[in-house]
Amino acid sequence: MGEFVRLEKAEGIGTIRLDRPPMNALNAQLQEELLAASVEASAVVAIRAVVFYGGEKVFAAGADIKQMLAMSYSDMATHSGPLTRALGAMSRIPKPVVAAIAGYALGGGCEIALACDFRVVSADGKLGQPEMLIGVIPGGGGTQRLPRLIGPARAKDLIFSGRMVGAEEALAIGLVDRVVPAGESVYDAAVALVRPYVTGPAQALRAAKLAVDRGLEMDLEHALEMESQFFSDLFATEDRREGMTAFVEKRKPNFTGR
Repeated sequence: MGEFVRLEKAEGIGTIRLDRPPMNALNAQLQEELLAASVEASAVVAIRAVVFYGGEKVFAAGADIKQMLAMSYSDMATHSGPLTRALGAMSRIPKPVVAAIAGYALGGGCEIALACDFRVVSADGKLGQPEMLIGVIPGGGGTQRLPRLIGPARAKDLIFSGRMVGAEEALAIGLVDRVVPAGESVYDAAVALVRPYVTGPAQALRAAKLAVDRGLEMDLEHALEMESQFFSDLFATEDRREGMTAFVEKRKPNFTGR
């Protein structure tokens, strides 16, 4: 357990909690701890789904600008890797992953949310990539994951302008998947979204996530070949046999993740 990031486990769900008051700014230490927590969540078999959570007031307000102000080109060339590695580890967690966003998710905070499979946001939440307003561009995947999610024109609008979007606009453009009404817990809503996957066929869920994510980077022909291979591979799992047997016997399957 790190100083600023901790992994909590309960009922098959791992919660990766960011806790660097007041705004969960992503300094170098938090980035390294985020990487370690993501790797651990991937490895723990008992964790079947993951929630990233910054608390009920703020998700993450981006990079530590005061820390970056004094950095030169050579400094940043040396130190730019930790956030990219951390977000890469997040995106590769082979389980359903949701960001529970309250308050601000800006810059690197928005990029954390983009590395998740789903995003749940409070009614007063705000997301954005404001890097242009300080003379740089997103450096943790914003220029790549954002256009893949909402399309290039909308992504350019947000990146070029640096403007923030509220929860309803974020939902309308596909940046988030659910808006949680005022007075309700965004964390509880995120847990409810992924809870059904805790008892799902873990190997099939892993294959589906990998097929979608990798397929987006491939031409259609090779992506279809990959999908076919993953489909065949799942016939070696116990869950495939249980699922098909349960279907034939007209009962609910008891998946074990094997």
